[in-house]
Order: sequence, then C-alpha cells, then structure tokens
Amino acid sequence: MNTLEFAIQMELDGEKYYREQAELNKGTHLNSVCNLMADEEKTHAEILEGKKSNLAYELPDSKLPADAKNVFADAKDIEVSGKQHAQLLFYRTAAEMEKKSIDLYSEFLAGASTDDEKKLFEYLVQQETKHLELIEELDRLLTHAEDWIESPEFGRREDEY
Repeated sequence: MNTLEFAIQMELDGEKYYREQAELNKGTHLNSVCNLMADEEKTHAEILEGKKSNLAYELPDSKLPADAKNVFADAKDIEVSGKQHAQLLFYRTAAEMEKKSIDLYSEFLAGASTDDEKKLFEYLVQQETKHLELIEELDRLLTHAEDWIESPEFGRREDEY
C-alpha cells in the first residue's frame, strides 16, 4: 500500500469512526459534531482519491469551525450528566486520531517531491490541526463545565489551571 492509499484508508476509517459515534449519540450536540467531523474526513478521502487518480481536485476551506460553533451556540443547554465520562473518552480518542493524522501528513509533507504534493499535505496538516483544536476545546469545555459559574467576579480564571 502506498502513502496515498494509506492516507485514503485512514480518512475513511476516521469517517466511519465519527459516523458510528454520531449514531451512538443521537439527540445530543455530540451527534452533530461527529457528523461534521465525518463529513470533513470524507472530503479529505475524496481529495486524496483525486490526487491518486491524477484528477483535478480542490482544497476547500473547512466548514467545521464555523458549523461547530453553531452547534454549540446555545451552550447553556448543555448539562453535565452521567454521559460526561463517555463524551470525554470520545474527545480524547478523537484527539489522538487527529494527532496521528497530523504526524502522518507532516511525514508525507517532509517527503513530498513536488509543489503540488507539498500544497496537498500542508493543507491536510492544517485541516487536521483545526480538527484537533476543536476537539481539544470541546474537551476543555466539558472538563470545566462544573467549574464555571454565572458571575465572572467569582469564577476560576484560565491562568489558574
């Protein structure tokens, strides 16, 4: 299996994982986030397929950060419940997957021999980095959900962590 085939399979595996997590979390904000992530991974696989087949492909901007913000726009409705542990486990597993993608695409970037390959792998590193940042932010929000209170005068500050 060459590097592109491996990367395509990794993206398809990522899409499958996020779709499975979306199914397990129907009716929650996590369902929407997982579907957004799955769509991103599917797009990456399609881009890599185009590259592999020597077809023209586009490197679209990620819709994930803006769409994910919309999903959590009404964050006051999020409650910390018995599912908190499962959600944290999901975020931490997803973060590890995204880190592995960043590492892999960084390796491919270092070994890229053409400007086209460099552009593609730089794009994928940036996309996966955005995914990781989002996942880590959601993890942080859930981890600190019980610490936050309404009054900023009495709340804990970020620099205290």
